[in-house]
Amino acid sequence: MKKIPLVLAILLGSTSPMLAADVTAPVKEIMDATIKNWSGADSDWIDIFDPGKLSRLYSKDFVTKYQAAIQNPAADEDGVSPFDYDVIVNGEDACPLEDLTYEPKPTAGGATEVVVTFKKATCMDDGSDKQAVTTVRFEMLEEAGKPVIDDIVTEGDPGQPANSLKNTMVQIAKGQ
Repeated sequence: MKKIPLVLAILLGSTSPMLAADVTAPVKEIMDATIKNWSGADSDWIDIFDPGKLSRLYSKDFVTKYQAAIQNPAADEDGVSPFDYDVIVNGEDACPLEDLTYEPKPTAGGATEVVVTFKKATCMDDGSDKQAVTTVRFEMLEEAGKPVIDDIVTEGDPGQPANSLKNTMVQIAKGQ
């Protein structure tokens, strides 16, 4: 009889780290693509919103807002993306990303936030703060039993508000 509670305790104790790892998996896939995109290597750009990733990594609400935004004719000249900048680095230019950290926060109200920090300007010669740390918050939900990205929130410059990608997509869809 003593073995069952011990086995149960071991199983319960081991599921917490697995759940934490699972919630970061979509985030790490997006960040791995972003790291490759800014690596400086001469390779094709990886679209973090390609149809396969949209259907697998993002929430239904996120996908709905993305699809509405891409319908705006002014969204992007090539009609492939509603954005004319990299939504993760929050700009059009970056260096190879350095000093990445991932920090899943405790789940609250059915959502989990995964905070990612990195340096994106270490090679810039334009007066940028080379040691500035960029913070991106991935708002995660569980849909169909798996974690999905419901929003990507980039921290603004000091004194500026954070930027919700879902809010940006709503504005793009409205033509604003």
